[in-house]
Amino acid sequence: MLVVDDSFTTRELLRSILQSAGYDVTAAIDGADALDRLRSTTYDLVVSDIEMPRVDGFTLTTRIRRELALSELPVVLITSLASEEHRRRGLEAGAQAYIVKSQFNQDSLLKVIQQLLGHEE
Repeated sequence: MLVVDDSFTTRELLRSILQSAGYDVTAAIDGADALDRLRSTTYDLVVSDIEMPRVDGFTLTTRIRRELALSELPVVLITSLASEEHRRRGLEAGAQAYIVKSQFNQDSLLKVIQQLLGHEE
């Protein structure tokens, strides 16, 4: 699993939550770093922030779909951008889930990830 966030604190929080749940987690510092990692390593899922330098989460998701042709790779966007317009843009870019940080909850994140990975029937 690849966690992408330019905030060290958020990145480490997500890594900790996911590792505690038994996932193998790699962290990327922004979308450009994530694209480099995705070109050389296979991941089951990407959890990404949207507002990042170099390559933002919307662009990262679009490039995962178009440039890397990873149409089956689940992408979860976690962001402070709460508007319906941003949510729609994220889903149109190809994200399977859009979680607003102000409504973030560890259990709901893990449930979304389990569903996307097919671990919950």
